[in-house]
Amino acid sequence: MTVDIYAADEQSDHEIDLARWVALAQAALSAEGVVAPAEVSLIFCSEETIAELNEQFMGKTGPTDVLSFPIEAEPEMSGRVPDASSTGPGSHSAEVIPRLVGDILICPTVAAGNALEHEVSFDDEVALLVVHGVLHLLGWDHMVDAEAELMEARERELLAIHYKRGI
Repeated sequence: MTVDIYAADEQSDHEIDLARWVALAQAALSAEGVVAPAEVSLIFCSEETIAELNEQFMGKTGPTDVLSFPIEAEPEMSGRVPDASSTGPGSHSAEVIPRLVGDILICPTVAAGNALEHEVSFDDEVALLVVHGVLHLLGWDHMVDAEAELMEARERELLAIHYKRGI
């Protein structure tokens, strides 16, 4: 069973192979120990949209390449309170509530500019952003140098295994 990923391409500047990026996100999530039932959103959006979200949530002006919004709350227990061990009389199975991991938004237009700057292909840049977004959802960060080095090393590992070898 794989993690469910809701994917959408809400921009028109660059062609996006949603199935490819969903598969990479699922592989990265699995490698990081996320098991089903779980849900993630992977949205490819315009520069305008990501700039608005960047300002609203990060306090930064202008578009960015990727934003991740982890959902930190665990699903609520089903059942009766205080006895959450069952859903009530006559119940034979508890409803399984998926873990809502969070949302990843990627701006292909910014990614294309980054690809030129980094001298890599557009697909290589998008792959990095997908993995980078997944790691952010799971608590990885790069605010201090030591964390950045660990995160970049993990990105390289995941990309070598799940992207470079083909997904």
